[in-house]
Amino acid sequence: MNANNMITVGELVARFLEACGVRAAFGVISIHNMPILDAFHRRGRLRFVSARGEAGACNMADAYARVTGTLGVCVTSTGTGCGNAAGAMVEAITAGTPLLHLTGQIESAYLDRDLGYIHEHPDQLGMLRSVGKAAFRIRNPETALATLREAVRLAFTPPCGPVSIEIPIDVQAMLLPLPAELAPLAVAPVQPSLADVEAMAEALAGKKRPLLWLGGGARGAREAVERFVRMGWGVVTSVQGRGVIPEDHPLSLGSYNLQKPVEDFYESVDALLVVGSRLRSNETLSYKLQLPASRLRIDAHPLAHNRAYESERFIHGDASLTLHALADRLEGRMALDPGFAADVLKTRRQAEAVVDAALGPYVALKDAVAKTAGRALWWVRDITLSNTMWGNRAPVLDHPRAGVHALGGGIGQGLAMAIGAAIANKEHALGRKTLALVGDGGFMLNVGELACAAQEQAELLVILMNDSRYGVIKNIQDAVYGSRHCYVELHTPRFETFCASMNVAHRRLADPAQAEQVLAEALALPGPVVLEVDMAAWGPFAVKFAGPPKKPDVAAKA
Repeated sequence: MNANNMITVGELVARFLEACGVRAAFGVISIHNMPILDAFHRRGRLRFVSARGEAGACNMADAYARVTGTLGVCVTSTGTGCGNAAGAMVEAITAGTPLLHLTGQIESAYLDRDLGYIHEHPDQLGMLRSVGKAAFRIRNPETALATLREAVRLAFTPPCGPVSIEIPIDVQAMLLPLPAELAPLAVAPVQPSLADVEAMAEALAGKKRPLLWLGGGARGAREAVERFVRMGWGVVTSVQGRGVIPEDHPLSLGSYNLQKPVEDFYESVDALLVVGSRLRSNETLSYKLQLPASRLRIDAHPLAHNRAYESERFIHGDASLTLHALADRLEGRMALDPGFAADVLKTRRQAEAVVDAALGPYVALKDAVAKTAGRALWWVRDITLSNTMWGNRAPVLDHPRAGVHALGGGIGQGLAMAIGAAIANKEHALGRKTLALVGDGGFMLNVGELACAAQEQAELLVILMNDSRYGVIKNIQDAVYGSRHCYVELHTPRFETFCASMNVAHRRLADPAQAEQVLAEALALPGPVVLEVDMAAWGPFAVKFAGPPKKPDVAAKA
């Protein structure tokens, strides 16, 4: 064999990722992943973003995948470094993100022998299996490509999610012949049963006031959804389904899916078709939201049938293929209520008013973001009070991948996700601005990634809501624990000085009347930029939010 045709396993990884269309990967360099990262560097075809921690790196890769619809890639060390990514892996599997996590491992000769070898994790594969879809170990060069291909195939197989591969350091440096073909395995969309499609079409043909509920699984189905909208169907979405059609469409309720006017409106809906959504607890009042009595469901995951809510009919199939097949059978057959469209729009306006009434002075910030940032944005949000109050529903999103949210409920992931979105925007020339809505508590959890943003010159704006406390927890203490406030007050830095030390632009917003002006100024600056909202100066929200909304248990009251 010609030596020129031999490559290391580390280089095989690099070449395979290039064949997958990956343009950026995220991680932390270490002794146990250097053969892989050296290959990235030598080949120069894939941007490697040096995060300050593995948790941040995995969140960056997650957001990169969500924004682009391609594979996210995170590279970590073995042992503790690998473990640092576990929480971010939980977020990725919650959000259904196709992500490949590559991690090192100690030398093969010492593996699994309980020798106390430095950097070994006693059951790294077991840990990774518990936070992802699957985990593999590459034991020799001969099986490396097959393992990489299978991992990526699984990551893209619905329900999508993160898959890990650990590669011992000695195996990364081993040689193998350059494969003739490096392309990943194709993942065919789930074909719906035509009999099921026919039956569902018959069940829907006579409906007068039908509504689509779209989740993250419908993000690739815009053209099919538009056919239903042209027929006169209404649309409501989960947080993950935002932007499948532009949210300012008159037949869209956006993600105003649980406000009282919307729940009242559901009583008039004679068919709810749920597509690619798990109907999660925090979007259904812990499964007590009164959805329309007639419910049907489409999902690429066969176990979705009758989860959370029962459905009259279920089709196991790809959202786009199934909706197109249904539209083929329904177009020209349905005679909808002529007043339905007006009722959708009226309900949307009523729901918006309910949200605005709870915001108090923060309506000014919500409106300023909508007016100043426009529609061409990636809207990234951490778990913070402002996001729950309004960020999950405003501003208007017009792209099915424009919303990136810490769906699993963990704080501190927003900054890193914004970096991943900004890098994706740059490397794939997507032409949007990245905005991140974060709280001071979550921001400080992974604040080191601001240095990564500065080093990478990531074009992003962080809207930092600073109340120097865990605001939601304090509200819960008021509501449930007799206002016994403990462990919620936070010491935070002088962010202006902190940002200056990193050469990161900073603006402070202390007056709601200045929201539009200051936000416009911050958006005009090259990123990264931190816009600090002084919540002590702004004052409280009009309504206290004390955790995910729930319906009272009527039976318990009785």
